[in-house]
Amino acid sequence: MSGSPVRRADVEELVVAYRADLAAAGMFAAHPVTSVARTFFTRIGVDGWARLPLSEQCALPLKDRRVVGWLIVTGRVRPSPDYLVACRPYLGEVAAHHHRVFHARFSARSAELGFDRVVTRLQWSALVKVAAVAGLTPEQLTKTTIQAGREALVAAIGRHRPGSHGAKALSAALFGAQTTLFHLGLLDAPPRKTNRDRSAQRAAAWASVPPRLASTLTGYIAQTRLSLRPSTMVRVEGVLREFAGWLALNAPAVGCVADLHRAHIEAYKLHLATRPSARGGALTKTSLAEHLGALRTCFERLTEWGGDDVPARVLVFSGDLPVRDEPLPRFLDDAAFTKLLQATRADPDPFVRLCVEFLARTGLRKGEFLDLTVDSVVQIGAAYWLHVPLGKLRNDRYIPLHPQLKDLLDQWLARRPAGLRSRYLFVEHGQRIRHNRVDRAVAKVAAAAGIGHVSPHRLRHTLATQAINRGMSLEAIAALLGHRSMRMTMVYARIANRTVAEEYFTVSEKVEALYDAPKTLPANAEGTEMTRLRREMHARMLGNGYCARPVGLDCHFESICESCTFFQTTIEFRPTLQRQRDDADTKGQVGRKKIFDGLLARLDDAAS
Repeated sequence: MSGSPVRRADVEELVVAYRADLAAAGMFAAHPVTSVARTFFTRIGVDGWARLPLSEQCALPLKDRRVVGWLIVTGRVRPSPDYLVACRPYLGEVAAHHHRVFHARFSARSAELGFDRVVTRLQWSALVKVAAVAGLTPEQLTKTTIQAGREALVAAIGRHRPGSHGAKALSAALFGAQTTLFHLGLLDAPPRKTNRDRSAQRAAAWASVPPRLASTLTGYIAQTRLSLRPSTMVRVEGVLREFAGWLALNAPAVGCVADLHRAHIEAYKLHLATRPSARGGALTKTSLAEHLGALRTCFERLTEWGGDDVPARVLVFSGDLPVRDEPLPRFLDDAAFTKLLQATRADPDPFVRLCVEFLARTGLRKGEFLDLTVDSVVQIGAAYWLHVPLGKLRNDRYIPLHPQLKDLLDQWLARRPAGLRSRYLFVEHGQRIRHNRVDRAVAKVAAAAGIGHVSPHRLRHTLATQAINRGMSLEAIAALLGHRSMRMTMVYARIANRTVAEEYFTVSEKVEALYDAPKTLPANAEGTEMTRLRREMHARMLGNGYCARPVGLDCHFESICESCTFFQTTIEFRPTLQRQRDDADTKGQVGRKKIFDGLLARLDDAAS
């Protein structure tokens, strides 16, 4: 491997390139440095280094490993992932010098996205390692080459540093680096966090099911996938796969849907009641209802569609589904809500202040809030309105925007990086803010307010309850919350029924009046019945007697009581009656005089 004393042309070519790159990077490039490089190229060489065992590559002195680093970052040699993991060369620093322009662009954009300097350095280092594995420069990387490099490096970490957090740290750094590359315009799409790929496990589970049964159920899944949401189909596919797998183990005679009997459903119900849930413990009523409901819908659709393999009879009935509880929505009372807003406005995090205030004043669902775009605020007349995009119920709507929320949004947009390649309103570190960030924001201020755990959806219930308590109509609440039917809104009417409240307090006043009555009555006190009788007696007294007419009987005479059969008089009224008789006689009122003569005669007879 050692060269001749005569300088070789290929070695001198590499030395010249090495010196030029060092000078361009602003680094020391005089004789001592180039002499080390010349010795390395002559004694070992590029191809010779690639043939060295990993242990010898790592055992080279630092001065030689610096030259190897230059060879790697300039693409003259492709190191193995094991070398990058085991020897830990400082490629990030070397690449920062030799790719100075791109490194400056990368660092500047990463800082604009809000990444810390240390985080930016880690992202750059991870990116350079992936580029070295692919034999490319950092700006030449694509999403595919980054993913391939990450997998190779993670496998090497598992071989050389098992149990360490290196794989997780590498993946996090590369995720942030891809975000920066996307906003630099070098990648077509931002990175996305994906769940663990379980397609192989699902395929293996379906392979254990009898072919005809698997064909019928997977065909049903393929059809319903065209009309239902992906998240719904994850649950439907899981339920049918679990049921088919249970049949394969416990009812091997069932080869298709047509072979199913009611006994199979009843046995499966007992299995569901005893099997543990993913979080431990038994399945809840809601989970049981979802499992059995998915099976019932599947069998009903297969029967409606017809075909070669359909249920021979009704297998699942409505009575099989457990009756679900219908608890009222949980909301914050006025005192707790006040504490929450005070803690929100005192929080130093601008997103926390905006998030909690926004959810509390608009009643948006968490997904609707995160789906807002930069053009969601529109001006109609003198007011601002918020365009809420398609949400849970596949409908969009406009809701009025409070001026305070408009100010908070303006402050948030003022901090938005100019070159951000995202139409979404809520972005941090170049990525859409995720659901757990909202959960943490609400939980943070709830803890600071000392009101216990609060979820984002509870703020929606709180707004609806506040609105209905203060007289807002159900129709307006339904429009504000984006309800498709009034049945959804009527849930809040159960919380705050003003008619029930008014009648309750009216009755309560009467009951409290009984409880508050004095225990001993004064001497001049009279009860309600005595008061009624006294007033009635006063109303029945006449100038010359009393009216004995029953209360329910109408009076047909009014002004000639003396001739009425209900007229009664006593001896004390005789002087009055005598004067009335004399008055009638003086005026020549024969009939009236005759009536009073009769009354006086009856009084004289009674007196005698």
